[in-house]
Amino acid sequence: MPIADFQMIEAWKEVLRLSRLEAGQTVTILTSVNTHPQNLSTAKIAAQSMGAVVCQIDLPPVNGEKALSRDALAYLGETPLTGNKAAIAALEASDLVLDLMTLLFSPEQIEILKTGTKILLAVEPPEVLARILPTEGDKARVLKAKARIEAARTMRATSAAGTDVTFKIGDFPAIAEYGFVDEPGRWDHWPSGFTFTFPNEGESNGTIVIDRGDILIPQKSYVQDPIILTIENGFATKIEGGVDAALLREYMATFNDPEAYAMSHIGWGLQPRAKWSTLGLYDREATIAMDARAYEGNFLFSLGPNNEAGGSRTTACHMDIPLRNCTVELDGTPVVIDGRVVEDAA
Repeated sequence: MPIADFQMIEAWKEVLRLSRLEAGQTVTILTSVNTHPQNLSTAKIAAQSMGAVVCQIDLPPVNGEKALSRDALAYLGETPLTGNKAAIAALEASDLVLDLMTLLFSPEQIEILKTGTKILLAVEPPEVLARILPTEGDKARVLKAKARIEAARTMRATSAAGTDVTFKIGDFPAIAEYGFVDEPGRWDHWPSGFTFTFPNEGESNGTIVIDRGDILIPQKSYVQDPIILTIENGFATKIEGGVDAALLREYMATFNDPEAYAMSHIGWGLQPRAKWSTLGLYDREATIAMDARAYEGNFLFSLGPNNEAGGSRTTACHMDIPLRNCTVELDGTPVVIDGRVVEDAA
């Protein structure tokens, strides 16, 4: 159901308040052909109403001829900022960048953040942004879970469907996404609400069963037949099952890159306002599936790059796969049991 402009302006103002926007600061809005017009128009009004100096940079799309999907995260690599010194300079000179385009897993984004510029990604439809408006409570809960990851050296995920995989952790930082950017150099995503880290290189082993009803992204599809991944020394070495497994194998093979099969980020969802079932109500091109990534109690794992956390892997293939009904343990202590977050561990 549509959201009124007034409601979206108020939502933007709340997120900008949480992001500590001050009068006189520069807000640059990054846009491209797929930017939602209501997100853009209401963001401008909200930022200006708070006394910000507002600038918009509109950039042409890239990688359309390479990607098999129109999803912005279906092919990573060159971005509209690659080689664009003027645009990069403008973003580095900004206090806050509102990314309505999707500039993720890119070296340009990492360099911009190093200057102290804050970047907030917001590309979901307006009604999703309004429903999952972040709160200080979200931040507190996610940071508490992040601290648990930081103190641990192993993460294990199991399920009745057959998942039993162990990750050695600690070489890469834990990351918290709670929906706003309240510190210099911070990146976040509205909507979100989860915590994760990246496993130590080569130290993930076991079996992951992507069961019926689990979600593949960027396919944005619910799995109909179980897919069995064999994880050996940090890589998915086998993808077995029926038609869904065959589709996944073929999709990943198109990248012709062994690093596409490496374990990427691992963690769990903490956002009660995000829903597992929402993806079935949207056209695939209308959303990037943040409900699926953030819904409370999921075990979210990924295959592909790890440069977001300071690693060297920059493969163009990135698979996000949230699983239901898993138990997640840190050093043997459960933080999620059968898809339910353990509150004293959250």
